Parts: sequence; C-alpha cells; structure tokens
Amino acid sequence: MLIGFPQLLDKVNEHIDRLDYAREPMNLYEPVKYILALGGKRIRPVMMLMAYNMYRDDVDKILDPALALEIYHNFTLLHDDLMDNADVRRGKPTVHKRWDANTAILSGDVMLSLADVYMSRIDDAYFRQVMATFHQTSIEIAEGQQYDMDFETRTDVAEQEYIEMIRLKTSVLLACALKIGAILGGASEDDAAHLYRLGECIGLAFQLRDDYLDVYGDPKVFGKKIGGDILCNKKTYLYINALRLADKEQRAVLDYWATATNVVPEEKIAAVTEVYNQVGLPKMSRDIEEHYYSLAKAELEALSVNEENKQVLREFMAALMERDV
Repeated sequence: MLIGFPQLLDKVNEHIDRLDYAREPMNLYEPVKYILALGGKRIRPVMMLMAYNMYRDDVDKILDPALALEIYHNFTLLHDDLMDNADVRRGKPTVHKRWDANTAILSGDVMLSLADVYMSRIDDAYFRQVMATFHQTSIEIAEGQQYDMDFETRTDVAEQEYIEMIRLKTSVLLACALKIGAILGGASEDDAAHLYRLGECIGLAFQLRDDYLDVYGDPKVFGKKIGGDILCNKKTYLYINALRLADKEQRAVLDYWATATNVVPEEKIAAVTEVYNQVGLPKMSRDIEEHYYSLAKAELEALSVNEENKQVLREFMAALMERDV
C-alpha cells in the first residue's frame, strides 16, 4: 500500500521524537537533541521511505536508516553554520551561538557517528552496498563544501563548476536517499540507478530554485528576507551568468557592489537584481530548473514499477518545484 507524504513525514517526526538521549555527558547530546528538534522539511528520510514503498509496504522497518540521513543532514548544517558563523537556523540560535564553537564541533562529530549507527541497522544482505553508498555520499558532500568555500575567493567560477558544486553539496544526499530506499526495498540495479539519477536531477532543480527564490521570492512566503546571496556575493547560478552576460556598464555595476563597503543592503540588492533582469536571468534560471526537472521525470518514467507506485514520488517532485519557500 502506498503511503502519502504527510503520513511518511509523521512517521519520521514520531521516530525522531522517540530518540533516546539518556546517555552521558548530556552536554554532548543536548545540542544534538536541540538541532533535531528545530524541525525542517525532513525531505531526505521521507524520500528514502518513498523509494522503499515503491517495492515494499513495511516502511516502518527502515525508519532507523531513514533517520540516519536526517541526523547526517543536520550534522552538515551544524558544521556549515559554524563555518559561516551564522547566527540563526530555522529562527533559533545556531548551536555554536547557543553553546560555543567547541561544543558544536564535538556534537557534530557525535552526530556523524550516530548517523553511521542508525544506517547500519539493516539486513546483512544489504549492509555493504548501503554503507558504501552512504560513505561515498558523505565524502562527496565534503568535496562540495570545499568547492563552495573555494568559490568565495574566486571571480572566474564557470556555470558547470557551480552545477558540479551543488550536485555534490546538495543533490547527492537526495540521490543517496532514493538509492538506499530502493536497495532496501529489493529493487533491481537498474531501478536503483534510475532513482539515484532522479535524486541528482531533482536536487539540482531544487537548489537552482532556491537561488531564484533568494532573489525573486516573496519574503512573506519565502520566510526570510530576499537578497541574502547578493549581499554575501555568493557565486550562484544567477551571479555567475550575470558576469558572463553583462556588457561593460553592467559589469561595472556588479564589480562595484562586489567590493563596496558599508553598503545599504536594499540598494545593493536592487542594483544587482536590476542587472539580473536586464540580462534575462529570471527566464534563464527557470529554464534550467525545468531542464533538470524534466530529466528527473524521465528517470521516474524509466522505473520498472507500475504507474500507481510512482504517483507519490511524482506528486512530491511536483510540489518541490512549485514551492515558494
């Protein structure tokens, strides 16, 4: 029986609520409990359950490995916040702000180990394949984070370099979720490969949508102020292509705001956004989102399962691409 997204999300949240933190020292585990309690979309564990549910009904059987992905994802957020010196995560103080940097590092380390523990709670027949997929993904995410850090000091980042960075930093964990769900569900190697590529493509579309919303989203719907990427001079798809397409005058505007100090945020955002508009980036951005979304849909259609079993994932993908937050 297929289970819809809301029910799968409830299962994940209930499983997180049942986590046992009765270990010592509590100063190590309180930050873990804190960051997991901040909420979030829980996309990755739900995607694992969706993939599994295409092949088997007993989704409760894999709640532990699904939870492993959520623990791992939040570990990466905890360390990202520390590296970025971010103050807020989901409307609450980040771990290193509520506690301190050393606590954030150590609690992040234990989250990484906990993710391994929960991922290993699977049938022996799938152990080596699942753990190899999970560990390879964690390596690639670190590679993506390093590329992202490298890009901060570069002015020559190409579009394909950016696409590869977000594939590593964002997409491969979605791909991992779907592939492991398929493996545990007993899917064929071909189906597992199709689901992995689906995850890569929908992850790229998802991140490109984030880039677009950061500039063109409605702050009341988006849930935060727009223009954060512009203020931080992030090398997004929009910014990289603005540099590529800008004429001499437009390039001068971009260069000025990239190095200006003591700026009025609204002025910088408005000036850079105007260049984006002039060179046609809103349409370009939506077009490339649609390109990767189309590739993801093609991978879904290639699966060997019947059309009914594809429906929950199909609807979930559509919701990701129609979102304004």
